[in-house]
Order: sequence, then structure tokens, then C-alpha cells
Amino acid sequence: MVLSSADKNHETPLLPEQDPEPFIKRTGTLWTAVAHIITGVIGSGVLSLAWSMAQLGWIAGPLAMVIFASVTLFATFLLCDCHRSPDPEYGPRRNRSYLEAVDMCLGKTNAWACSLFIHVGLYGTAIAYTVTSAISMRAIQKSNCYHREGHEAACEYSDTYHMLIFGAVQLILSQAPDFHNIQSLSVIAAVMSFAYSFIGFGLGVAKVIGNGFVMGSFSGVSTTTSIEKMWLVAQALGDIAFAYPYSLVLIEIQDTLKSPPPANQTMKKASTMSIITTTIFYLFCGGFGYAAFGDNTPGNLLTGFGFYEPYWLIDLANAFIVIHLVGGYQVYSQPIFAHFEKWIREKFPENGFLNNEFFLKPPLMAAFRWNPLRLCFRTVYVVSVTAIAMSFPYFNQVLGVIGGVIFWPLTIYFPVEMYFKQMNIEAWTRKWVMLRVFSYVCFIVSTFGLVGSIQGIISAKLS
Repeated sequence: MVLSSADKNHETPLLPEQDPEPFIKRTGTLWTAVAHIITGVIGSGVLSLAWSMAQLGWIAGPLAMVIFASVTLFATFLLCDCHRSPDPEYGPRRNRSYLEAVDMCLGKTNAWACSLFIHVGLYGTAIAYTVTSAISMRAIQKSNCYHREGHEAACEYSDTYHMLIFGAVQLILSQAPDFHNIQSLSVIAAVMSFAYSFIGFGLGVAKVIGNGFVMGSFSGVSTTTSIEKMWLVAQALGDIAFAYPYSLVLIEIQDTLKSPPPANQTMKKASTMSIITTTIFYLFCGGFGYAAFGDNTPGNLLTGFGFYEPYWLIDLANAFIVIHLVGGYQVYSQPIFAHFEKWIREKFPENGFLNNEFFLKPPLMAAFRWNPLRLCFRTVYVVSVTAIAMSFPYFNQVLGVIGGVIFWPLTIYFPVEMYFKQMNIEAWTRKWVMLRVFSYVCFIVSTFGLVGSIQGIISAKLS
């Protein structure tokens, strides 16, 4: 059976055309916004924070996390005022997504530039999740091996096999027509992220108590040269930047809030509460991880085998990571699928191969819909992500590259530029100069983290 393109479920691209504002009953509150933000922020990035703390030391490490949190919160306040226009509280025009806000405030050219950064970030996150899932699956094997053979046993396994398994799973899940078909995966992924984060935190606390003292130093890990130390610091900053990735979903969350009070005021309160809560949690996770292992802090707290026992808890935490990343991969990839497939269909509206959908009924299975374009494009996407992950299986460096690429443009630059436009800030006024300096400083730090992480990938590849 064939369905025409008009009969298919609508897929929403990342840069949609603005439709007339429908009547939507918004019921979100301060507490639902806090829950959404914390769920969006806490993820696999938390696993690298102990290593980042180790590179920076007991002074610069916590200070860097607090500074990144403060910068993110400040930029969030600017972005909250861009949800409605022309007035940030009572303007009749609502921007329902980050890209709609950029399009409305800065025009099509900036919107497409923003879309490019978003797609690069989403694609890079899929690569990072493939790398991380393979490392966690390998860690389960190693944990069981160490438990059977002893902690000195040579328990070495390749990541390639696990990446292929993860890629095969994603190949199947990616054939879901749109995001609405995988919402349950998103909920499960959020629960899993909290579970393994708390396990990592608890193991760090137990290790410190078992040691009887706090490890680490004020200057962080010692290196043979100052250049090597500089690159490690840069990678650490990139990893911390990756741990604060919720600017993209802020306006979507804000669009769910009921008013009065004005949604921008509620969102600012929710962002403050969420980032303070998340940062405290990050400081505890990173701090106890560093306190437990000092200079030997692993790059991934749950897979670097600073912890050996209880082995079943290590296995459970890594299983939670894999489950989280299976769902997270789809959450970050489905918008790319929707955007490019819609673009291709609009280019070739009369092509039946691209637009028609078919029902397939395998024996002993329920019927399902499939589309040749979806099958081909998403297969190529998953294969390319898996191939790149297999070529660069470096957890901390990959996270640092992604953080360095997307932090400044999406968290700092576009919110600042939209705020200028929304609030009619004139050039060379005090506020204009201060925000420009703020943006330039963040650009320098992000570039430093990006370059250091790229250097780390090159060094790891050549070693």
C-alpha cells in the first residue's frame, strides 16, 4: 500500500516557516520548567568533569565551573527576553523555537548560519554518544573480567565491535517517521542520566571515605612541559562547555509556560534555580571524583577503572549510560532527519521515490510504514556517524571539540545579537560595549577549548 506525501505525518524541521499562531493552552509552571532544564543539562558530560577538575586543580577547576555556569545563566537571561516581540513580556508575536527567534530578530541569513551550527552540534553529539556508548559497553566487559580474573588481569577489548552494535541499533530506531514516535525513549533517557550520575557521585564519595584523605593539588595534574599543560587545560574547558548545553531548548521550554506572571520572568527564575542546582551537582561529582583519584583521575569516571567494586554497580551504571545514549542519539538526530528530508522533498515534490510511503507486513510482525528516502538518508547518516566515531574514539577530546564548536555561537553570540535587536541597544553605549566585550572574551575561551581539543585528537591519533 502506498501513501502520498500529503497523507504522511507532518515532520517539523529545525527552521520552519512561521504559521499563524494557533490557540495553545499553556500550562507550564516554574517547577515544570526547572525539571525540563535540569533534564536537558545533566547528561554524559558530567562523566568528564572529574577529569576536567584534575587538569585545572582545586582552585581553577571549581572556579571554571562556576564561571561557565554564570556565563550560561547571564546569556540565558538575554535569551529569555527574545521569546516574545516586540515587547519581551507582552509582545503579540511568539517565537516558538530558538531558530524562530533568530529568524525574527536577525533575519534569514543569520538564521541559516545558526542552523548550520545547530546541525554540526547535533551531528557531533551523535558521534560523541556513539563513542561513549562503546566505551561503556567495553567497561561492562572489563568490569566482569576484573571481577573473575583479578584487578591485575589483562582485560582488553576493542571499541569497534561495540560501536557497530550501537550503530546497528540506531539504524533500526532511526526509521521511526518522526520524533513523536520516540517520545518514550526521551523519558527513559532522562531517568537513566540521573541514575548513572548519582551512581558516579556515590562511588566517588565512597572512594574518598575509603582512602581516608582527599587527593589532588591546587595546580592540577603535573606535566613535563608547559605546552602540554596548556593543551590539557584547553581540553578541560571544552569538556566543561559541553556540560552546559541547554540554550537550544530554552525558548521551547519557555513557550510552554502559562502567564501571568510573564513567561520571561518565570523562565529567568527557573534558569537560576536549575543552573545553581546543576552546578552544585557538577561540583560534587567533579570534586569527589578528583578527590578520590587525584592525578590518576580517569577521563570517564565510570569507565576508566578507578572503581572495581562493587562490580555489579559499575555494570549497572554503564548499562544506564548505554540506555541513555540510545535515546539521546535519537533526540539529537531526529531534527536533522526532519530538516533535510523536508528540504529534499520540497526540491522534488513530484518524485514518488522520495515522497511515497509504503506499508510492509513481515510475517508474525505488525505492519509498519517505510519510505525509500528515509531509509537511504538515515542509513547513510548512521553509517557516517559510526565510521567517524570508529576513527576518533577519544571521549574527552570529542566532547571538548563539540563544546568548543557550539558554546560560543549558540549560547553567547546569537543571544547577545538578538538582545541588541530586541531591546534596541544603540552602538557604543555602555551596555553595548560591555556585551560586546563579554561576547569576545567568551569567543576567545571557546576557541582555546576547541583548538586544544583538536590538538588532543591529533595527538591521540598519532600516538
